[in-house]
Amino acid sequence: MADQSNIQSAASKSIRPFRSSEEYLYAMKEDLAEWLNTLYDLDIQVENFMDALETGYDLCQHANNVNRIALEFQQLHPEAAARMKIPQKEVIFQAKNVVPGSFIARDNISNFIQWCRQELGIQDVLMFETNDLVLKKNEKNFVLCLLEVARKGSKFGMLAPMLIQMEEEIEEEMRDQVTYGELETEQTSEDLGPQSPVYPSRTQRITLCDLKNLDELFTGISVPSSGG
Repeated sequence: MADQSNIQSAASKSIRPFRSSEEYLYAMKEDLAEWLNTLYDLDIQVENFMDALETGYDLCQHANNVNRIALEFQQLHPEAAARMKIPQKEVIFQAKNVVPGSFIARDNISNFIQWCRQELGIQDVLMFETNDLVLKKNEKNFVLCLLEVARKGSKFGMLAPMLIQMEEEIEEEMRDQVTYGELETEQTSEDLGPQSPVYPSRTQRITLCDLKNLDELFTGISVPSSGG
């Protein structure tokens, strides 16, 4: 099974400056490949990324694992789970003798897409269609969708790609900074006394380059498809 250090290695390359959307897409595929290899002992490479997943089998298997982890999370943390969308519907799929491009492969992919939409509530802008994977004609949205699936799963405690892990660390640091700023404002208020005017500090809004809005990074930039 792949080591998580491989994910870290891929991610370290993923945060370098990119000169084009193609470079950024490559980095995201690299991170996702290491993540899937770690979870399922696969041998996915950037070069065969879509080919390795085109039967839909591994996608559906992952969906059911997310369901299982989410159920465990719900049982352990019912209060937190009550505020979250918990995926529950099992994804039915064919595992054996699935020929890429066949009706069975298309059905597997379609079932995974339906699960993403209905159970995870992934927005259309981050979704892909069956033909996008079968014909390899919309690699960008396929990658964005998998990253969003990974983010949703991480909320229940699943291992996430390093890009998602770094995003969550940044968000946590930002929350800590906001909390510290609020405490500092309260202390200043006490020091100034009740009659002194205190103006609430305006925390600067920082817009993360998070993966929720990754589609915007590609706006106006043409990403060549892998084929079809």
